[in-house]
Amino acid sequence: MNPLLDVAAGVVTAGLMTGGYAYAANWPTSQIFGKTLISGPDATDGKHNVALTYDDGPSPRNTPAMLDALAEHNARATFFLIGEHVRKHPELARRVAAAGHVIGNHTTMHPNLARQNNERVQQELERCQKTLEDTLGVKAKLFRPPYGARRPAVLKIARSMGLTPVMWNITAHDWDPIGVTKIQSRIDQGIAKNRRAHRASNVLLHDASHLDGKDPASREDTIAVTRTLLQRSDLHFVTPLDWL
Repeated sequence: MNPLLDVAAGVVTAGLMTGGYAYAANWPTSQIFGKTLISGPDATDGKHNVALTYDDGPSPRNTPAMLDALAEHNARATFFLIGEHVRKHPELARRVAAAGHVIGNHTTMHPNLARQNNERVQQELERCQKTLEDTLGVKAKLFRPPYGARRPAVLKIARSMGLTPVMWNITAHDWDPIGVTKIQSRIDQGIAKNRRAHRASNVLLHDASHLDGKDPASREDTIAVTRTLLQRSDLHFVTPLDWL
């Protein structure tokens, strides 16, 4: 066989393998590396089931206003908290839990777990779990990997700790400065697509930045979009716990 063709074939194969790994490790709805919780069935009363999930908190700059918005509509959401942020802002974390929102494990320091060895993965989850239990008296049942990045061992370690890995099926991109209109448009399009497929919507949002403190990002746009969603009479708000 032509040596050049051998080299070309090898390059193509390597590219496909790299692309396949990236998809399996990072695409939110991929189940290649193991089962994750994406969503559940839709409502049967004409409404649409929506889980509002917020990552990276708590944040003194943003979380109180988010909690106020949810309380005004008696809506229950899910907060995937970073252990180090809980340690820095314990009273705010307690306010989240006291309001009845679901608490999830989002690691201690927010690393990309697909790039960490098994020992580091275990430490990140265990230390966050302990912080949540010591600070809130809550044993989290849900886990969301930072950036959505995972590999088989990450999911296996999470399950060994009694944690259900939770991903999402709507990416709002609210961490980017795209503005309220574009965030809302992404969510609306996702809801319409999920509704046609008769499945619930699981929306990835943020009430903080994983760099909070060093880069205390504003989530005013996310709060505004949340208020708009909460005012919709055609939506019924649930949590991933409802799908277990």
